[in-house]
Amino acid sequence: MNDFTPHDEDFENRVRLSFNRQQVMKTIGASMTHVGPGEVHIELPYCESLTQQHGYLHAGIVTIIVDSACGYAAYTLMPPLSEVLTVEYKVNFLHPAKGEKFIAIGKVLKPGRTLTVCSGTVLSCESEVEKLIAKIQATMISVSS
Repeated sequence: MNDFTPHDEDFENRVRLSFNRQQVMKTIGASMTHVGPGEVHIELPYCESLTQQHGYLHAGIVTIIVDSACGYAAYTLMPPLSEVLTVEYKVNFLHPAKGEKFIAIGKVLKPGRTLTVCSGTVLSCESEVEKLIAKIQATMISVSS
């Protein structure tokens, strides 16, 4: 857990409304399953149309969900009249993305007025066994809406 305090009491609604406007999340079938101060979870069921040539979830799809989880984790701590954008990230893929579903967990490491540093993990789930498949370090920026 963390001791982060959001700028507004309605941060969860603000974050979920923004997530629901992301067409890419609808396209790939991802859903936001947890929103807390400085932490967001995004889940994605396995879908064959999102795989690469070996049948694993494509690395780009893994990156989409964990980048968004980190961005929205940062957004939970940003002022109500702001928006969030990714400045940079580095991803390490630790295992092939094989499983029934995938959970991306984004967490704020260091919030800031303009830049927020986050870390994220992606877990694959198969028969209720979770396996760490990717790690991300990301920087997000707060911009005026």
